[in-house]
Amino acid sequence: MKHRAVNRRSVVIGLGATAGIAATGGIALTAQAENTDGTGSKGASADDSLTFDQDDYTEKTESIADASGTEHSVTYRFYKARNYVTNPSDSDHQSLVVSVPVTIDDKAVDASNAPIVLANAVGAYMPSTVADATGVGQAKLEMTGMGGGMGGAMPGGSPTGGSMPSGMPSGGTDGGMAGGTGAINGMVNLAKLALAAGYVVVEPGTRGRSLTDSSGNYYGTAPAVIVDLKAAVRYIRANKGRLPGNVERIVSTGTSAGGASSALLGASGDSKIYEPYLREAGAADASDAVFATGAWCPITDLEHADGAYEWNWGTLPTKATGKTVDQSVSKGLQSQFAEYQAGLNLRGLKGSGFGKITARNYDDYLLEHYLWPSATKYLAALSASERATYLAENTFITWKNGQAAFTWEGYLAHVAQRKKTQPAFDAFDLSAGENNEFGKGTTKARHFTAYSAKNDTTGLGGKRVDSDIPEKLKLMNPMFHLLEERNPNRSKHWWIRLGTSDTDTALTVAANLAMAVDNLGDDVDHAYYWDKGHATNEDPGDFIKWVAKVTGYKS
Repeated sequence: MKHRAVNRRSVVIGLGATAGIAATGGIALTAQAENTDGTGSKGASADDSLTFDQDDYTEKTESIADASGTEHSVTYRFYKARNYVTNPSDSDHQSLVVSVPVTIDDKAVDASNAPIVLANAVGAYMPSTVADATGVGQAKLEMTGMGGGMGGAMPGGSPTGGSMPSGMPSGGTDGGMAGGTGAINGMVNLAKLALAAGYVVVEPGTRGRSLTDSSGNYYGTAPAVIVDLKAAVRYIRANKGRLPGNVERIVSTGTSAGGASSALLGASGDSKIYEPYLREAGAADASDAVFATGAWCPITDLEHADGAYEWNWGTLPTKATGKTVDQSVSKGLQSQFAEYQAGLNLRGLKGSGFGKITARNYDDYLLEHYLWPSATKYLAALSASERATYLAENTFITWKNGQAAFTWEGYLAHVAQRKKTQPAFDAFDLSAGENNEFGKGTTKARHFTAYSAKNDTTGLGGKRVDSDIPEKLKLMNPMFHLLEERNPNRSKHWWIRLGTSDTDTALTVAANLAMAVDNLGDDVDHAYYWDKGHATNEDPGDFIKWVAKVTGYKS
């Protein structure tokens, strides 16, 4: 069943057009491109409706601030929303927009070989759309049906103004979602920053867990979000030579659930387990591998996230109640995490000095490799008086010879509170957003771990997870592709960030992801932001430079 379609208008626009409205759907061309990317894909789309129309754009000029706050006049070609699949179940969400720089501060830009930044606006596994976007950085995250008094749509990088559900930005800055200017009200818009750096920017809309059809069936739950992102990548690759930019240098970005989705996209390139879903959607016949991955505070590895959360934050009181959670449940989940972690056989990052990381030494690993360096960087950047004041207020920190050190217990006391109750992700009462993400048919929420199914409090007749859940978990977990599948077509370059006060998930989730790719020999740049919460991006300028470095691009 098709849902609300993107309105389409046939408009002829010349290459030098500076006015007029571009058609929201691509105009079919007969040209076919021959694949030379070495991935074995045919390169040409299976349907001419997926052919990118190079002439279908509006030229726009905006003032965009770079990461340092310097304003730049950017003229670019904006290609309005067009579907990236031939059989969309929801045209408003299964569409993308493209922005191509023409001049920056009146200097001509040749973007024909520029990196392509794929900036998703996913949050909380909710729907995102670019159907109404009229310029770069206008992807919207839709919150209707999320609960908590929220409704409608918000720009993906807009300030939230309060507490947000799991997987949503709750403060600080945004690492990969779209909306606002290059940096506004503390929120970072990588789509705009990337465009101002001379990169091609593609912003895909995606289906999300709240979407239902007229019969009440949920059609945006797992694995819809990753299928859509893969289809968007295939669209880009199938249009090699037509869509500007280097299709061999696609860099995925995302924050929170979007960070998890970006990590999953990077880990699962060309994995065959998605083929049935991509065929059903009518994705292009091309590779869906991406070159590099940016993931901010990725909430992933969901089937093991409850145990990791209790290992990390189990002794802290919950923010909403001020009370400590049931310690018997917490300890049971911690035991599960210890068993899981031991079985991963992951080694500390190169240069860390750590061998196999288990639940027994993970606190030391986090302290020495991430938390102490993070605090040191923060304190070193303060003036002497500011640093003295901070240290006086935070006596758990020892500052000696320009280096910060503290105990794990001191660090936890500093964080003070956990955001979530228990279990944090597969709630006994099916109230977590992740329960909804694994909904099916007219069933809004389902358990996805044996532990929570066994301890269900909603009166379910069965105490086991449904038979399709194990396969859904593989489809949604980058760790499967990295450790079990050992996917050769994964990203080989990784940028991973999160805040040290982010209790939306455990610190171990991102650290395990970083170890997995590092142990496979990939390039990984992983760091934590001191005293920052969820959806933080403290170094967007460094990321933009990193993109140029790993892609070998010289503007």
